Amino acid sequence: MEYSFGHLLQQEYGAGMKFEIPFLIQGGMGAGVSNWRLSQAVSRLGHLGVVAGTALDQLLSRRLQEGDTDGSIRRALEHFPFPKVAQRILDLYFIPGGRDPSTPPKPGRMHTVEHNIPAQELCMAANFVEIFLAREGHSGPVGINFLEKIQMPHLPSLYGAMLAGVAVIIVGAGIPLEFPAAIDALANHQPATYTVHISGPRAAEPVTMTLDPAHFFEAGQTRPPLPKPAFLPIISSATLATMLVRRVPDGLAGFVVEDPVAGGHNAPPRGQTQFTADGQPIYGPRDVVNLDIIRKIGLPFWLAGGYGSPEKVKEARDLGAAGVQVGTAFALCQESGLAPAFRHALISKALAGTARVFTDAKASPTGFPFKVGDIEGTLSDDALYRQRQRICNLGFLREAYRRPDGTIGYRCAAEPEAAWVAKGGGPAATTGRKCLCNALVANIGLPGLQPDGSPELALVTIGDDLAGVGRFCTNGHLDYTAADVVRILLG
Repeated sequence: MEYSFGHLLQQEYGAGMKFEIPFLIQGGMGAGVSNWRLSQAVSRLGHLGVVAGTALDQLLSRRLQEGDTDGSIRRALEHFPFPKVAQRILDLYFIPGGRDPSTPPKPGRMHTVEHNIPAQELCMAANFVEIFLAREGHSGPVGINFLEKIQMPHLPSLYGAMLAGVAVIIVGAGIPLEFPAAIDALANHQPATYTVHISGPRAAEPVTMTLDPAHFFEAGQTRPPLPKPAFLPIISSATLATMLVRRVPDGLAGFVVEDPVAGGHNAPPRGQTQFTADGQPIYGPRDVVNLDIIRKIGLPFWLAGGYGSPEKVKEARDLGAAGVQVGTAFALCQESGLAPAFRHALISKALAGTARVFTDAKASPTGFPFKVGDIEGTLSDDALYRQRQRICNLGFLREAYRRPDGTIGYRCAAEPEAAWVAKGGGPAATTGRKCLCNALVANIGLPGLQPDGSPELALVTIGDDLAGVGRFCTNGHLDYTAADVVRILLG
């Protein structure tokens, strides 16, 4: 079929398009927890539904290999603007009726700094599909959440989401200075670049990735400008906010101000890190964001981390916030992508008063503290973690590093220790590191297989708000909906 960009232009968002971000933002929990079903449900209610942009290419390939039972992915791909790319993806990954569960899923291509067209195509299509489906059947805005720490997929992810009409780009886990320029370039289908952090000795010239949309257009296709999404960075300090305003003054729609009680990756404590008796990093007064400075900047801000109750919503209003971002309550609702067994286990613990969330300073290969929900049968059990054979076969949290000969290599602190050390990494850096890539994909019921044929185990991340999630349950029931969350939070 010949694709038209016309449907993208019927609903315009972002800078210069008179779009106002709603009061309530649903958190973008990855991988696949904040899926298109959850974000669509929230957007239909008049708020900002957000899909997680982490590992969408891997999730798309696995869902196609599982048979795409409801046909939603193939339906979305019919609208992808580059039909030949869509067909290549279907030929590679779609298995009618689903794959044999005894065989491992075929992995998508790992991202690299170098020009990697197959990886770019799959990533671009996956982000398009997720946003297309989240926007389907309603006129509300939809956002996407990226992690700055996962840099190599940035450009194809961003372009794919923009092709589908994403309204808001939210970025956390780092300092995303180059997103506004990339948004401007890709909105006009111009080449975009992004500087990649390279570990090891610095070179004279920075290393940049490039995405040129012209490579994907087919003969006769027109290229009308795309709607420019609003850009909303996640910050954990007023210093970062003022720096962003100074460096990209025209590129910001506001801020999400996140406290360290939020799920997922947290900013490390400022200053000398101290630990509790059980090994959790201690946050202190220096980690409290100075909202006086944020208010003086004059941009709208949304408060996140611990704002999943009516009382905290009122507090946010009193503090002058434009709204709140809520993750944990939505992560455990029925529309969430989190496997029902894990949702129910966490809710049951919360109702019984036995829920435990551990801030693990070592789990993430990124070096950022990572919130972990304590669930039996997952990698939160240290004995099960030690039994797992270390392997790096998805590679989203790999870091690029410079070899002694000046070339670029890739390594991950969660890969086998011998491989990490052979690539110049220190042995101590591997202690306690967990393969979040495989674990987070397992969280949503799409586990890969270990070399011995056993399924990869999950590692569920959740915020400290877990303790109060019972407020959304009726008569002790373990299932509630996104509409229940909105109704109880906002009355």
